[in-house]
Amino acid sequence: MSDPSGKKIHSLRAIRRLPPEHSVLRRRTRIQVDWIDVDGVRLRYGIRRGRGRPMLVLNAMGANLDMLLPLVNALDDAEIIVPEMPGAGRSPALAVPRRMGWYADLISTFLLRLGYDEPLDVVGLSWGGSLAQQFALDHPAEVNRLVLASSAIGWPSLATRSSTLKRLAAARRYERAETPPVAVAGLYGGLVRRRPELISRRGRYASGPSTRGYINQLIASLGWTSAHRLHRLHCPTLIMGGDDDPIVPLVNSRILYWLIPKSYLHVVRGGGHLFLLMRANESAGVIRRFLNERRYDGTDGADYYAARGLAADGALKPRLPASA
Repeated sequence: MSDPSGKKIHSLRAIRRLPPEHSVLRRRTRIQVDWIDVDGVRLRYGIRRGRGRPMLVLNAMGANLDMLLPLVNALDDAEIIVPEMPGAGRSPALAVPRRMGWYADLISTFLLRLGYDEPLDVVGLSWGGSLAQQFALDHPAEVNRLVLASSAIGWPSLATRSSTLKRLAAARRYERAETPPVAVAGLYGGLVRRRPELISRRGRYASGPSTRGYINQLIASLGWTSAHRLHRLHCPTLIMGGDDDPIVPLVNSRILYWLIPKSYLHVVRGGGHLFLLMRANESAGVIRRFLNERRYDGTDGADYYAARGLAADGALKPRLPASA
């Protein structure tokens, strides 16, 4: 393997120092990274081409698309779009803070610019789950099925300790070299408690948020709530929550389940805040089962393929010979 300058790389440590565009994980996942201008906002995004109904994945606060690569890889051959929010990863931060509704409109325009004019399946993690709720409520015609992981009806989430909120206020928590992994293990819970080195391992492939971008996302979520509107959310919704999540305790997932009409609740036993990434294969299996569940309402995979004259697995139907 060679680096961008053509020199051979002889060690794993050198491979881990490569920029995200040249990382081994990126090559394995076949994700294409590009830039787009959306009404004056420059966004970095990734697309993994695949089959079936496209899936939009909205990330956690301050996280970039590299953090989601384990989940993207576990979702087999699905077509996946991952935008980096302004100030997260390499996307430039906004000059002034915006509210959650503005971010939802930005995502809608972003998808139209990319040519996605049909309903998509939407997956939101943590802060991205709040944005996914806002997007589904403001643009219901653009959402097919919804997955909310480690999400809540508002921020701060219910039953979150004040000490946890203080630690969350520190920007760049994904990649700060001076913060030992053990120190953040209690913040995320779950598998990270037993294997805190997983945090630094993810950080090797990630560019952290800018301080302004991180604060802007915090401001967007402060005072935001979806509680009074969730009864209008009529798309099938899967709610996933870990029972060892210090940031968004499980009670928040239960409240979402009570308020959203067509919702399912899946409790991840021993799951922390980032179970979607740390237990990617397990999470991807749950998401696939939900998205493929037959409901006879036009939202499942079989309906998507049937509308395009394809077989249930997306293959072309054999053409029968004309009768004599």
